[in-house]
Amino acid sequence: MGIKERKERHKEDLKAKILEAAKKLFVKEGYEATSIRKIAAEIEFSPTTIYLYYKDKTDIAYALHQEGFSLLRERLSALIYVEQPFERLKAMGRAYIQFALDHPDFYELMFIMKEPMEYLQAHHPEEDWPEGERVFDGLIQTVEACQKAGYFVDMNTAEVAMLSWSVVHGLCSLHITSHFKHIAEKCSSYALPEHEALLESIFQTYIRLLDGLK
Repeated sequence: MGIKERKERHKEDLKAKILEAAKKLFVKEGYEATSIRKIAAEIEFSPTTIYLYYKDKTDIAYALHQEGFSLLRERLSALIYVEQPFERLKAMGRAYIQFALDHPDFYELMFIMKEPMEYLQAHHPEEDWPEGERVFDGLIQTVEACQKAGYFVDMNTAEVAMLSWSVVHGLCSLHITSHFKHIAEKCSSYALPEHEALLESIFQTYIRLLDGLK
């Protein structure tokens, strides 16, 4: 490996360390309480070093936002080979939920924190939301295929897609923020499943509702 390659690898390794430290602090301490100085201290570098790679804290948050969407797209793209569209729609919902369970820190940055979207609006106001659009496009295409197969035939494609996204996002958000756990443990009069089974049970109810729209 030449000097140029070693320098490039060192640069990428350092950027990865910065992002990992920032992600940890954003989730643990909150975005507002996390400073560039704290991120630098976490990886034992000076704040000046971080500024060589990122303009500010929102730039770091948006970089993490992009990384998270890359991971999510990898999971969803594997489902393109599920031939039956309604089965693919169900599989997409499951994959989305599993991503949130496996990566709650990324999920919070991608779909709950407002700062990455504020960065996009402030620095690239002329652009759309490319990360979200790529995921949503796949969902739109799957809903369209479902409609050709006889599902949701009298419904607006984009609205069905948005409804599907909203439902699974709501499930993930309630689970990550422990609202499900609180309901399951404290509100026994509702006869809900145990906390560990609650997410799956509600997802199954949602699927039955979708299936009834055929």
